[in-house]
Amino acid sequence: MRLHLVDGTYELYRAHFSPRPGHAAPDGQDVKATVGLLSSLLALLHDADEAVTHVAVAFDNPIRSFRNALFDGYKSDEGVPPELHAQFDLAEDAVRALGVTAWSMKEQEADDALATAAARWADAVEQVRLLTPDKDLGQCVRGSRVVQVDRRQEKVLDEDAVRAKLGVPPASVPDLLALMGDAADGIPGLPGFGEKGASALLSAHGHLEDIPAEASEWKVRPRGAEKLAATLREHRDAALLYRRLATLVTDAPLPGTSSLEDLAWKGVPAAAYEAFCDRLGLTTLRRRPKRWAP
Repeated sequence: MRLHLVDGTYELYRAHFSPRPGHAAPDGQDVKATVGLLSSLLALLHDADEAVTHVAVAFDNPIRSFRNALFDGYKSDEGVPPELHAQFDLAEDAVRALGVTAWSMKEQEADDALATAAARWADAVEQVRLLTPDKDLGQCVRGSRVVQVDRRQEKVLDEDAVRAKLGVPPASVPDLLALMGDAADGIPGLPGFGEKGASALLSAHGHLEDIPAEASEWKVRPRGAEKLAATLREHRDAALLYRRLATLVTDAPLPGTSSLEDLAWKGVPAAAYEAFCDRLGLTTLRRRPKRWAP
């Protein structure tokens, strides 16, 4: 038994900006992103190697959360193409048409939903698979019990792989993003801190509060150590705020879900799926499901 947790917002954006052909619904709406999401999820559900038994897809809807009240520069709906923004609700309808749970996140983010579900049910399943390449989800990885899956690059990251990729263990990922920044989420990081120096420092000291104020007391000496130490002394409060922004919530409400069994996937419900495909004018995808719900 596995629990697949999908970052629906990432999948929707990836489909929108992909080179795949565009598609308009019979009413003229641009639904390219939704069609791409639907196709991607069908491929996941049909993948014998993934062996999906329990699954949920989380969305940022809207792309604002409690973090925007903490920091003005945090990611928001600004700059989202209007034709993509118009598909946010439709994308959730597409997921439900597949018989899959969709979590529409409001005060928290999609990543918070994934982190919460991973923490809640990691010990109840053989493995939790977090389907997103976002660095911040690395903090949720636990041994080989909770892993991160990048479907596009066909990579699976367990705890050792996260450490090899980022240079720090999962527990230090929020500290790393605080120092080096995360452009995808609007976290600027501290001036002068790149991934190499930040990861070396955190690999040695663990967390921001454990890094000595003076570079002479550091266990490692990244390039420009004295200047980095001065920056950290001057901007320590900002770094702690950025870490809070990068730290995922593990007690977020999961709409419509009270138990793991609520996430069991029993197949595609024929009537709902076919009606959705007809709504979008999808003839090929209408015939694609291989497992129908009883």
